[in-house]
Amino acid sequence: MPKIVDLTTAVGDLVHDGATVALEGVDHLVPYAAAHELVRLRRRRLTLVRASSDQLTDQLVGAGCVDTLVFSHAAGPDGRPPARLLDALGHDWPAPLRIEEHTHPVMAARYAAGAARVPFGVVRDTGTDLPHHTPTITSIRCPFTGSAVTAVAALVPDVTVVHAQRADRDGNVEIRGPVGLQRDAVHAARAALVTVEEIVDALDPAPGAVVLPKAVVTAVVAAPGGAAPSRVHGFYEPDDAALRDWADISADRRRFGAWLDAMAGTS
Repeated sequence: MPKIVDLTTAVGDLVHDGATVALEGVDHLVPYAAAHELVRLRRRRLTLVRASSDQLTDQLVGAGCVDTLVFSHAAGPDGRPPARLLDALGHDWPAPLRIEEHTHPVMAARYAAGAARVPFGVVRDTGTDLPHHTPTITSIRCPFTGSAVTAVAALVPDVTVVHAQRADRDGNVEIRGPVGLQRDAVHAARAALVTVEEIVDALDPAPGAVVLPKAVVTAVVAAPGGAAPSRVHGFYEPDDAALRDWADISADRRRFGAWLDAMAGTS
């Protein structure tokens, strides 16, 4: 049965320096509270897996937590590549950053392969040159038709972190609203940490809701507001002002440093 614990305990026990950590959720159910705990605990040399890398990625990269980023898209709230990400790539600040770039379908196929416990997934060969730059992609021949297809290595994070609306006291988790890669990312991982808006006695899933069974959940944390400034269907809308302000904070090293000190509790 998953443990219901506080956020510091969950992150401290499950995420260690050098781990591969997936944090999924796009615009909705973005696990900001858990990501900020990584900053406060000063985790380092992480391989961060986040298909759509955004403000959350920018914060973790700028805080020096990330050694390698595995992603398929990078844009901040203003639609431009995040400034801390660009600073790390262009100027090694605060530390050098390695990247492993994919397409959205490839990220989905990699998670699905990990969830199925098979060594690789397959997508159509579109003629991309990514196999020349990314070691987890290669072209192979289909054993049935002889046609060229693209094989992608299974993605098995050490820990997947997601946010959801609620969990019951046994550790079953319910996600309502748009769901992207979270389900396969949880099933693919060696451990799963889920922050939730509330813990209830029993779930009453709505039509279309996704339930993550307790068997695939390692720890549950009650974290009301844990996805802000993104939105949570049925609980709160995005904080558009905070999202817009991030571009200015991120663009200036001093302003980012002040944000980081406040986040880490050192200001």
